[in-house]
Amino acid sequence: MAERPVLVFDSGIGGLTVLREARVLMPDRRFVYVADDAAFPYGNWEERALKTHIVGLFGRFLARFDPEISVIACNTASTLAIDALRKAYPRRRFVGTVPAIKPAAERTRSGLVSVLATPGTVKRQYTRDLITQWASKCHVRLVGSVGLAALAETYLRQGFVDEEAVRAEIAPCFVEMDGRRTDIVVLACTHYPFLANRMRKTAPWPVDWIDPAEAIARRAFSLLGPGEGAAVPAGPDPAVFTAAEPDPAIRRLIQGFGLALI
Repeated sequence: MAERPVLVFDSGIGGLTVLREARVLMPDRRFVYVADDAAFPYGNWEERALKTHIVGLFGRFLARFDPEISVIACNTASTLAIDALRKAYPRRRFVGTVPAIKPAAERTRSGLVSVLATPGTVKRQYTRDLITQWASKCHVRLVGSVGLAALAETYLRQGFVDEEAVRAEIAPCFVEMDGRRTDIVVLACTHYPFLANRMRKTAPWPVDWIDPAEAIARRAFSLLGPGEGAAVPAGPDPAVFTAAEPDPAIRRLIQGFGLALI
């Protein structure tokens, strides 16, 4: 590689939303995409076991790819394990993904904000601390979706999704209170933006959906700065899936994102 790559990590394919934005900001850099699909979904794990798993997994990939920076494009992994990763690998740089509660609090007009996340992200004290710090004057509803990430993966594999299932998953986000309505929903899982159009279609009223991908990419770019000017080799960036072999639909998907399995 012309220079050390940027590693983008997720439990599945949701991190592709972050990879897409990062490439816009850093077209002169190489990337490595790592999907821990063998362990997906992370919400089924016990917290201590998952943290140990993620830290051990990163030991392998840091040694293999020697990235200049690692982007944890997963709210669950970030809120649970990023401090442990920084402690375990103090000479490495990590960018995490946290719910975009601060920009939501700054944008809302009604004062009613919902955070749509996995159950693991919802129950983290980290998430509640963000609300206390940045959104104390708002009414923030935390909505833990059990099935939305899996619905996103199904949509990407098959090209369609049960819209009634999407409607049911997002329905708790919509609150009416004292003549006001929820006007912002934070998408606190990188899988969810893939379903944004279906969410807009099935929502009971229009809201501002906050996609974290661009902000994550900007943070990584701010730490790295521009590339070193070396010519980026032609061809796709490498992708690693921890399961034995992705199905043909996922292989086609990652090819569309300029990735090749290794």
